[in-house]
Amino acid sequence: MRKIIFLLVLIGGLVLTGCRQTKKITASSDEGKIVASTSWTAAFADIAGADQVKIIAPASLQHPPEYEITVSDIQTIEKSQYFIYAGFERMMKTLGDAVGQTQMVKITCDNSIETVSKESRKIAEIWGSQEKCEKRLLEYVSEITNAKADLEKRGLAGARVLCNKNQTYLAKDLGLEIAAVFGPGPVTSDQIADAKTGNYDFIIDNVHNPQGAPLAEVAPNAKYVVWRNFPENVERGALLNVIKANIKTLE
Repeated sequence: MRKIIFLLVLIGGLVLTGCRQTKKITASSDEGKIVASTSWTAAFADIAGADQVKIIAPASLQHPPEYEITVSDIQTIEKSQYFIYAGFERMMKTLGDAVGQTQMVKITCDNSIETVSKESRKIAEIWGSQEKCEKRLLEYVSEITNAKADLEKRGLAGARVLCNKNQTYLAKDLGLEIAAVFGPGPVTSDQIADAKTGNYDFIIDNVHNPQGAPLAEVAPNAKYVVWRNFPENVERGALLNVIKANIKTLE
C-alpha cells in the first residue's frame, strides 16, 4: 500500500512540474532524450531516425505490455524529452497522458507497411530526422515487397491463412489470403472444426500470446508458423529483423 501511495504522489508531482516541451532534437543528442514503452515502440523510433532509445519494459518478456512500471522507470521517463507509447501498455494506467515536462508521443503499432510508414514519419517530424527515416523506411518496405514477389514466384500468392488476429497485418502485405482469424482468446470448438475442413495452407500464430496449437493439431496439411511483433533487442533495424524472421518461416 505504501508503494502505491508513493507512486501516486510521485506521479502527481511530476505532472505538476511543468508543461510539455516541443523543441526538436537532433540525432547527435538522442541519448537520454527518447524513451519508449517497449521494444516495439522503440523499433518505430529506430525507423524514424533515433539511434539511442531506452525502453521501459524489458525486451526479453513474452508479453511486454503487461510489464508493471516502477518508481525508477517513472523517473527515467520524467528525465526524457520524449516518451513513445502505444496506449495498450498496462503502465499507461499508472502514467496517464502526462509526465512532467516529457512530451508524450502516442503511436499505433502493427507491422503493416501503411502503419509503419505513417507512424515512423510522424515521429521523425517531431525531431527533424525525415531524411534518415525515409532511407530506413525504404529498407523495410523493400523487404516486404520483395518477399511478396518471391511468394508469388513460388505459387503462394493468395495462399489461405488461418491467422492470429494480431499477425494479420504483415500477412496481408505479403499477399496472403486471411480466410479466418483466431485469438487473442482461446480457440473455440467452431474454430477447431473450421481448421479441420478449411483447407488452409498456413496457420500463423503470435508468439506473444500463442493460441493456435489446437488448430494445427487438426489441420495437418497446414504449415504452422509463429510470428512475433516485439523485437527481442533494441538495435538498428530491429523491426526489419523481426519481419525477416517472420517471412523466413514461410519457406
